[in-house]
Amino acid sequence: MLSTVTRRTVFSIPLTKHALCSSFSTSASSPPQSAANEDEKLVSAAITILKHHRSKSRWSEILSLAPPTSGFTPSQVSQIILQLRNAPHLALRFFHFTIHRSICSHSLSSYASIIHILSRSRLKSQALELIKCAIRKFPDTHKTDSSSPPRIFEMLVKTYRTCDSAPFVFDLLIKAYLDSKKVDLSVELVRILASKNIFPHIVICNSLIELIAKSQGPFAAYDMYREIFRCEKRKENVREVKSVMANAHTFNILMVGFHREGVVEKVEEVWKEMMAKNCSPNAYSYSVVMAAYCEDGRMENAMKVWEEMSDKGVKHDIVAYNTIIEGFCKVGKVERAEEVFKEMVFNGVQYTCVTLEHLINGHCMSRNVDAALVLYKDMCRKGFKPESSTIDVVAEVLCDKSGVFEALEFVRAIIKKHDIVPRKTTYELLIRSLCKEGWMEEALKLQVEMVGKGYAPNLEIYSAFIDGYIKQGDDKKAETLRNEMLRNKISCKDS
Repeated sequence: MLSTVTRRTVFSIPLTKHALCSSFSTSASSPPQSAANEDEKLVSAAITILKHHRSKSRWSEILSLAPPTSGFTPSQVSQIILQLRNAPHLALRFFHFTIHRSICSHSLSSYASIIHILSRSRLKSQALELIKCAIRKFPDTHKTDSSSPPRIFEMLVKTYRTCDSAPFVFDLLIKAYLDSKKVDLSVELVRILASKNIFPHIVICNSLIELIAKSQGPFAAYDMYREIFRCEKRKENVREVKSVMANAHTFNILMVGFHREGVVEKVEEVWKEMMAKNCSPNAYSYSVVMAAYCEDGRMENAMKVWEEMSDKGVKHDIVAYNTIIEGFCKVGKVERAEEVFKEMVFNGVQYTCVTLEHLINGHCMSRNVDAALVLYKDMCRKGFKPESSTIDVVAEVLCDKSGVFEALEFVRAIIKKHDIVPRKTTYELLIRSLCKEGWMEEALKLQVEMVGKGYAPNLEIYSAFIDGYIKQGDDKKAETLRNEMLRNKISCKDS
């Protein structure tokens, strides 16, 4: 996580703890000498009890040592914690004890002390939890300047050197804000630290970019990537420095974001940038690029990436196979998709329900319902449950090729076998087909079943019945349904 070259190789120049502290203005006032002596005696006594007394009697003696009216001051607690820096678990137990027994009205400073001690000992989860507690306990609601950093950050900086801490603590602070989905504060802290040549660990950077991609879109995430992972050298105080370097996961986040938005050219741009920076893509990286090409109908480009994947020694996994199989099915090349499927089975890659659904959809697009049903039976043997969209596709082809009752029987069998509730579109398809073929009574029974499942009749259903009755010459029933539509405020189309 956050680190200097002296602790890790994340940064391009060494940054000592003194440099970190001197980067921010700090001030402290000394207590009167007599009060300082009293504090020193109390702290010393507490340290002796905590370090040398048996655990059974330790806490009762600490309780009796605390001043009866005011308890320990936050400053005293901080001093005790600092002298327990090499016993962080004991320091944490003491801190929690003061809270549970209400013998200290803690300040942001005392919280900062224990957070630093836990962070320097790499007790991540404990430190993170206390950071979140401090954020909740000491909100920044009173601050008038919204551009200034959070108080907890300022306090961590102020107490950083005294606690002999590590930059890792600021990673945890940023993570706390990321976990709370506070993007703006996270970005603000990253920028403040970057201005001092301190950069978050790659994991934190990636989490920030991913959160921005989800909340503000891929273009905002890309801008943040350019800001954090900039590889151009900057001059600061005559020294050239670099930011932290991006990894495969960084580029994957960006490509996934652009892929979801359907911006294929940006996926390509990020992919080329990844290659230019000599960042080795992983299997998922290849799959994202192939998926972008497949959804754009560019199977030739997708297969070039597929072959490059093999050339680079990256194994084709199930995600890659599913991506290519789906791509060929969508462009109507089901035979080619079947070839890739056979290759996958031959190479020992276990196919999934998604694999079979892609092939079923492909055969349905080619109107080959028999092949689709064979694959559906294979799906059942494997214990897979088909998606609602797959049920609709097969039922639609059955309606066209074999008649509505074949489709109805297929849907009924699926409901019974997999204990699922068909979605509204399935009922609409079957009712529309029944009405079209003149089976009005059967359509009415199915419509009653649909309502029982919680689906209210809509324009699609009313129109199917109206068209069906008109086709049978029953204009009276058709008119009755039109009036019912008006009463129910359902928009009517010309029928």
